[in-house]
Amino acid sequence: MEAKLIATKSGLRPEKPKVEIPDALIYEIIDGQPIHYKGYREVMSGKKTFEEIMGSSTLQAHIVTYLIMLLGRNLDEEKYHVLASEAGMHLNNRNNLAGDVLVFENSVLPYEALDVHYAQVPPKVAIEVDISADPHDMAADAYIFKKTQKLLDFGVEKVIWITTEARKVTVATTDADWHTSDWHKDIEILEGITFNIGAQLLKIKSPYA
Repeated sequence: MEAKLIATKSGLRPEKPKVEIPDALIYEIIDGQPIHYKGYREVMSGKKTFEEIMGSSTLQAHIVTYLIMLLGRNLDEEKYHVLASEAGMHLNNRNNLAGDVLVFENSVLPYEALDVHYAQVPPKVAIEVDISADPHDMAADAYIFKKTQKLLDFGVEKVIWITTEARKVTVATTDADWHTSDWHKDIEILEGITFNIGAQLLKIKSPYA
């Protein structure tokens, strides 16, 4: 079968066949649109492997670990539990999102309901550390806004974004304006539980403090 020709300014040329992107490179789905992992184009072109774009930086990993350990020490286990490692959330048939650190109420997602599927109920708090989505699919600001609003509409009471490059923390809730502050400020996750990224990094003598 002859290749289909398409018209360009320089004349007719064969139409390039569409390249199928493996499902493994899809990070999330927002409004039916696949959002791919940052760097997926390099994987498709053979410049990087899938494993090379999947991992977190050591700074990101430390922040997530710090938050999980903090919550583990302070959460009331009779009321809450934590899911991490890009825990999936199925909002509806057009939206599947992932979360770095999710705090669930036991009454909403009891332990006996944990299974091999995405959570279909909202966490009380969702915490994100940087953006894993590729900016070619959606600009960073638009992605943060849209994902945050989707989570709030889903029933999440508080969404917290930590951005390592800007060293900022943004907090969005259903009943207040979004607020962005320096990451040396104390940020409340739940009543009586706060974190301070800047202070934690100073503690370990990180150059990013």
